[in-house]
Amino acid sequence: MKTNVKKLATMGVLAALSIALMIWIKFPIIPAAPYLIYEPADVPILIGTFLFGPLSGLMIMVIVAGIQALMSPDGVIGFIMHVAATGAFVIVAGLIYRKFHDRKGAIVGLICGTLAMTLIMVPVNLIIQPNFYGVPLETVKSLLIPAIIPFNLIKAGLNSVVTFIVYKSISKVVHKI
Repeated sequence: MKTNVKKLATMGVLAALSIALMIWIKFPIIPAAPYLIYEPADVPILIGTFLFGPLSGLMIMVIVAGIQALMSPDGVIGFIMHVAATGAFVIVAGLIYRKFHDRKGAIVGLICGTLAMTLIMVPVNLIIQPNFYGVPLETVKSLLIPAIIPFNLIKAGLNSVVTFIVYKSISKVVHKI
């Protein structure tokens, strides 16, 4: 029982930290698409994934995406895009790290998760942008190579690097408590 309370409390703290990072740190990284905003909210979600597994990471992500949807003008559409992007990242990185629970497994998981997020966001953008934001399909297609794909690679890549750097020390603290 004590372990479940500790796990839920830690997941709650990670979700809160994710939301705080989403609010406090955000900036555009692709000049061709200034609406694509980097924020490091996935870092605590990935830490939760590595600590407790992909299902727990998905639970943290859904809570964060739901709160983000309530705070953002993108609402439900933003929720769907967040779930698709971070969900792909969490599932792939979490499953690989669970199978290969070492430094190399973390690196491979984060790289594969980055690629999964980037790949899933191609069809998601091709569907969402024209159907819900009214952006012509040809415009979305023309932005794939110069903006959408690089943005997702950079965002997920930065979040992977930060996760890799801070995970071990956070993991030690969580396991000591």
